[in-house]
Amino acid sequence: MNNSSTPALPRSLSPLVIACLAATWLVWGSTYLVIRFALVGFAPFFLMATRFIVAGVLLMGWQLGRGATPPTARQWLNALVVGTLMLGGGMGGTAYAEQTIASGLVVAVIAVIPILLVIINLAFGVYPPRSELLAVIVGLAGVVMLTQGAGIHGSPAGLAAIALGTSGWALGSVLSQRTFTLAPGATGFASELLCGGAALLVMSAVRGESWHLPVQPDVWKAWLYLVVFGTLIAFNAYMVLLSRTSTSLAASYSLVNPVVALLLGVTLGGETISAWEWLSAGVVLVGVVILFVSRRG
Repeated sequence: MNNSSTPALPRSLSPLVIACLAATWLVWGSTYLVIRFALVGFAPFFLMATRFIVAGVLLMGWQLGRGATPPTARQWLNALVVGTLMLGGGMGGTAYAEQTIASGLVVAVIAVIPILLVIINLAFGVYPPRSELLAVIVGLAGVVMLTQGAGIHGSPAGLAAIALGTSGWALGSVLSQRTFTLAPGATGFASELLCGGAALLVMSAVRGESWHLPVQPDVWKAWLYLVVFGTLIAFNAYMVLLSRTSTSLAASYSLVNPVVALLLGVTLGGETISAWEWLSAGVVLVGVVILFVSRRG
C-alpha cells in the first residue's frame, strides 16, 4: 500500500540508480574516517557549515549558469526545513559525536536509519513490502553483530548527538519526499545545501566555536574530499535515490557503510579482522541482497 504522493517506482534498477547506490555506499563509507581527520583543524559545526555552503554555492552557480530556474520562496522555505533537519541535525550531530565516539559506534547508530524511515513513513500511510522490511531487519542485525566485542565506546553527550542527528536525517529524508518538496533536480539539492549550511553556521555561532581556518595541509585535503566526494557526489546521489526509489533502498548505505569501513581498515589501515566480524559483514550483505531481490521480484 503506497501513499498517493509517492512517485511510481520501477522494479528494475536503472544505471543511474546503481551509480547513485555505489556513490553512497563507497564514498560515505569512507567519510567517517575523513571527518575525524578534518576535525583536527575545524570545529565540528563550522566544519560542516563550510563544507555544505561551498558545495551549495558551486552547485547553485552551475545550475543558474546552465539556465535553471531559481527556487521559489516556498521551495527555499522547504529547503530550510529539510536542510536544517538533514544537514544541521544529521551531519552536525555526526561531526559533534565523532569528537568523543568511536567511528564504529557512529556507523552502528546510523544503521538504524532504515528502521526510522519505515516508522516515519507509517505516519504517511506508506507500508513497506514484507521482503523490504525483512532486508532492513537482517542488515541491522548484522551491523549490531559487527559492533560486538570491538571495544566501542562513547560519551553520553556524543551518543545523544548522534541519536538526535540520526532522527533528524531520517525525518528530513521523508519530508523531502512528502510535504516539503524541493526545487527540481540539482537546483533543489543546492538550495538544501545552502540552507543546511546556514543553519550549521548559526549552530556554530551559538556554541561559540572558533571560525579560524586551519593551516595543516592534511586537514584541507580531508575538507576538500568532504566537499567534492562526500557532498557534491554522494549527497546529491542520495537525494536522487530519494526521488527515484524507496526510502529503504536509498538508506541501504547505512547498512553497507560499516562493511566498507571494515574493508578499508583491512586494506588501508592494516587492521586485523576476526572471523566473527567477517561473519557479521556477511549477514549485512545478506540483508542487502534481500533488498535487491525484493526490488527486482
